[in-house]
Amino acid sequence: MTKKTSRFVCQACGSVHPRWAGKCDACGEWNTITEEALPEKSSPYETAGHGGKSLEFVDLKGAPEIMFRLTSQIGELDRVCGGGLVPGSVILVGGDPGIGKSTLLLQATAYLTKGVNKLGVPVQAAYISGEESVDQVRLRALRLGLSDAHVELASATSVRNIVATLDTAQAPDVVVIDSIQTMFTDTVESAPGTVAQVRAAGNELIRLAKRRGFVLFLVGHVTKEGTLAGPRVLEHMVDTVLYFEGDRGHHFRILRSVKNRFGATDEIGVFEMTEQGLTEVPNPSALFLAERRGNISGNCVYAGIEGSRPMLVEIQALVAPMGGSAPRRAVVGWDNNRLSMILAVIEARCGLSLANKDVFLNVAGGLKITEPACDLAVAAAIASSLMQKPMPADMVVFGEIGLSGEVRAVAQSDLRLKEASKLGFERALIPPHHAKKTKLQSPLSITEIGHLKTLIDSFLIP
Repeated sequence: MTKKTSRFVCQACGSVHPRWAGKCDACGEWNTITEEALPEKSSPYETAGHGGKSLEFVDLKGAPEIMFRLTSQIGELDRVCGGGLVPGSVILVGGDPGIGKSTLLLQATAYLTKGVNKLGVPVQAAYISGEESVDQVRLRALRLGLSDAHVELASATSVRNIVATLDTAQAPDVVVIDSIQTMFTDTVESAPGTVAQVRAAGNELIRLAKRRGFVLFLVGHVTKEGTLAGPRVLEHMVDTVLYFEGDRGHHFRILRSVKNRFGATDEIGVFEMTEQGLTEVPNPSALFLAERRGNISGNCVYAGIEGSRPMLVEIQALVAPMGGSAPRRAVVGWDNNRLSMILAVIEARCGLSLANKDVFLNVAGGLKITEPACDLAVAAAIASSLMQKPMPADMVVFGEIGLSGEVRAVAQSDLRLKEASKLGFERALIPPHHAKKTKLQSPLSITEIGHLKTLIDSFLIP
């Protein structure tokens, strides 16, 4: 019997198939399955019948070691990472091309060299680029005013050479690999960027970072669907996964944590893209509301929570007569399916007809909102545009809407109201507070609403 020397691997999700097929059964993508050579068994542990060293188990009791963190002097980045960078951790940074990933990491490595490590000596940082030459990275550093930073720079794509350079006792404290799709290892017979190469190269670099105890940044590109291309197979191997989001038409950038073993998930950091690079935005709520007009129908201020940070953003809705054979539903910054659900609840439970109307929804500033607490603000903006009556300029709104039209309570209402009060708002439209032992402490005038029809009826009152 002939021994198999190849296998068929989906380049989108990494699943292995016994034969070639046009569609991957695991992820549903078309024309992503390619033939790859089987990796050679280089380790004796991969062969059955070989034993290993016995493990020594310990109790859960014991004094945990105090975790030391490197600070990058970029407060937004440190907070998203859980308060700083943990030595030996691996951070995967994904984002669209040109969004600013390389700029952010070059600034971070330059600022890190101004601090000290666990031993009290200056931090050493290395930036390895597989996409740009050394001169191109130097031009970016000159534009950002970072030419004087003590960052070791190299241009390489061979994992074997990178490991041979960094696998020493004098390894740097922070290493950036830009990007993981360009790295290749000669033990795998496939092109750089394929799932096999990304998995093998990422595994070698991660093992090196754990062995030498340096912080490793891996830059990854995303697909048109917004998911990490290739490095998707690395998400379970790394310690932290960060997404760098933003709209090309806006100068705001959002760094979002979707996985973090050393901090909170769904934490965000807000940056502003300028000619001098990325600058921190300490008060994003005030920035997102800077161009707000309070006397226009269809606008509503939503008090949301992104990670552990309260944030106020403006929800804009426009309800217009149907301009074609079917009504249009266009959404920017929110879930399109969620908008369809809210429109169905408004029609079925509140008696308003939107079947012959075009509905457009926008989250001002380019921020993407995912939490369902935005439901009530979206419904208020749609009703305001439909009735041509503006919402009160000093009111914030938040709450989740059920299919029967009920308004459900959301978490961390105190933080939302505190942020609204800090920015000068005086009223709040929120879900009923059912907790008996606790009482909302807020200087705002609070109106609790239990059903969506109550909000719709308030617009019908002359």
